[in-house]
Amino acid sequence: MVKKVSKGGSAAKSQATANASPLAGAIKESAQQIWLAGLGAFSKAQEEGGKAFETLVKEGMSIQRKTQAVAEERITEATSRVSSMANEIQNKAAGQWDKLESLFEERVAKALGKLGVPSARDVDALMERIDALNKQVLKLGGVDVPAGKPARKATARKAAAPKAAAKRAPARKAAAKKAA
Repeated sequence: MVKKVSKGGSAAKSQATANASPLAGAIKESAQQIWLAGLGAFSKAQEEGGKAFETLVKEGMSIQRKTQAVAEERITEATSRVSSMANEIQNKAAGQWDKLESLFEERVAKALGKLGVPSARDVDALMERIDALNKQVLKLGGVDVPAGKPARKATARKAAAPKAAAKRAPARKAAAKKAA
């Protein structure tokens, strides 16, 4: 308990000092212990703070590695999904393109047919017919015809040969008549 000090006499002062001394000493001693406890806590925090910091850094690195691995896995999954979707779209587009191309070719063929332009099939059929006729002409001209289908260039040369021979034959006959 704290007693009030009066301004009165020295007897009261000495009695207050005697009573206040043990209290002041206890307070000083208590403050000193609190101060020392604070210094001890600060020192311990400094020592363990470095260790705690290093531990936190290690844990952070571990978590970062795990997070990176999960992120890379998710990126790989997303990439494969997008690739498969792109392949599906490409296949669908290719199918549609083929349909469009065939439709276009069909309509162009109809338009050309209406205009009287022969188709590739018609031209091929005519070429075969021309080859057959060339063979017949060559046979009639006395030229041996190969068994297989003659090449077009060879046919053109062989066909030109009988024509040239035919042109030369009347000229020879006329020359023979003049000489006679």
